[in-house]
Amino acid sequence: MNRSEFREALLAVMDRKIHWAWPGFTSGLVPRERLHVHLEQEYAVYVRDFPVLVARAYVACPVAEARRELIANVYEEETGGLAAGRPHPELFLEYPRGLGMDVSRFEAVELLPESRHLRDIIDHFTLREGWEAAAVVTTLFLEGTANERRELEGVRVPPPPLEQHPLVRHYGLPVEHLALTKAHRSVEGDHRKAAWKVILDAVPEGARPIAVEALEKTHAAWLGYRDAVARACGLGRGPAGEPVLSAS
Repeated sequence: MNRSEFREALLAVMDRKIHWAWPGFTSGLVPRERLHVHLEQEYAVYVRDFPVLVARAYVACPVAEARRELIANVYEEETGGLAAGRPHPELFLEYPRGLGMDVSRFEAVELLPESRHLRDIIDHFTLREGWEAAAVVTTLFLEGTANERRELEGVRVPPPPLEQHPLVRHYGLPVEHLALTKAHRSVEGDHRKAAWKVILDAVPEGARPIAVEALEKTHAAWLGYRDAVARACGLGRGPAGEPVLSAS
């Protein structure tokens, strides 16, 4: 697998990081009283521990230039010292706090079975399959979106104003609680380029197949996880595959 084939194999997975239920979250279809389920599961599966997950790749990486990029990511996520001003997991909790939720719930989240499976997959690939798989799973998949191909090609779609954020429009979240969204927007362009540079430049040819496998398996587990969260939030699939409120 040469560099070009490796890049395409990774992008082919990221192109599919789309879930049928997501429009139900961005359009306000999810009942307000169930929105906490989505936020709790995201936080407990990977947001809370994301600095540690990336640090696993850093510790195992033998390539100095790649390590520097990885540790910069860890530093920002853990401290907010480069852009956000506060640790990113703490900033995530501003979403439920601004929505008036009981933030103490986030201290002991009970994972759905599919959430546990996704976390097990993440732990496997960040601990047992080398730094390459760990970096792909964390910096490409968990941080990335279905827009990776466009980002790499320099086609960046400007994000909508913060006032149009779904949590603001449909659930009344005060804009000042979007600190994490603001932080992501301030660093996202350079951040994505750095992530891809590490993977494409530093992952040796022999490790490329396991890196692609890690991405594929994480994506499959993520789809099942998102299915379960959608159900728990009261969404089902309509006749055309669109999200609808479940009868239950």
